[in-house]
Amino acid sequence: MRKALWTAVATLMLSACGGSNGGDTSQAKQEGLTVSAEAGGTSGTFVREGGEVSFSSREVEPGVYRLEVRLRGMTLTGLMDPASGVSTLDGFADEGAADTQLGDTDRELLAALYGALNAELPAGDAAAPEAMYLRRAVGLWSQNPTSVELRRTVMGEQGRGYTMLCSYAKCNGSYTGSCGGSYNWYSYAKHDCNKGGFSYAGNQQIAQLGDHTTCSGDEYYLNGSTWVCGEPDHWSRPKVMGNCFGRCGGGCGGDTQYTLDATNHDGCVRNGHMLASAWCDDQFVSASDDELFAPNCY
Repeated sequence: MRKALWTAVATLMLSACGGSNGGDTSQAKQEGLTVSAEAGGTSGTFVREGGEVSFSSREVEPGVYRLEVRLRGMTLTGLMDPASGVSTLDGFADEGAADTQLGDTDRELLAALYGALNAELPAGDAAAPEAMYLRRAVGLWSQNPTSVELRRTVMGEQGRGYTMLCSYAKCNGSYTGSCGGSYNWYSYAKHDCNKGGFSYAGNQQIAQLGDHTTCSGDEYYLNGSTWVCGEPDHWSRPKVMGNCFGRCGGGCGGDTQYTLDATNHDGCVRNGHMLASAWCDDQFVSASDDELFAPNCY
């Protein structure tokens, strides 16, 4: 199995100041990502604004991977068996191994790590399996709402646990070239919440899947015959398009799974709700197996 060694940035930086009686040497950790790989394993550290994450992913038996991510006094673990579509996830405090939960600061740090891994690791199936599943798990944890327990079992099977929507992500998800003036709408991105259930038209959006366009990090919706920047809040089935709509993971990650459950989760958090909104918990849980196990579309 082909492996590579990546070093994005050194994790330690030495700085010294001297005086007449000698100098004191202090160590400061430089911000950035360090990733190393060997046969069957990927590990490293990530430092951002004083927060530090250490991580590892190792093949513990053929096709089975054990993940560990440590940050801010907690440890996140995962045991992933892609062939059977089963993973067990957990999270606990380092002190006393008590159950814990992710807060906004934790999610922000994990989201930054996820972005760094996406930039550094090869995209999609070109990444070593242990690196790819680490990336996917970090992406999932970075979106884990406080109201969803970290300790759970995630199971997925194509056609039952997840439904692929690759055909709706035209031109490999890019809104360029021959795709620039054409659309391939998916009906519907839908959720249930305090506004109503799945059948309520205000909880449904007609979505253009893929990485099409964005306006200051937001998306576009069709208001009459005009595209408007923003997010319509529980309108009746508006047409919408944005950055990587329907794609698993936060933002545009290193993998390219477009699935039904991921589309519905996007349709919830982009329709008047926040990313970690409890109203979107059921869509997040349903999309968890998609993010961990669904194959890449391209």
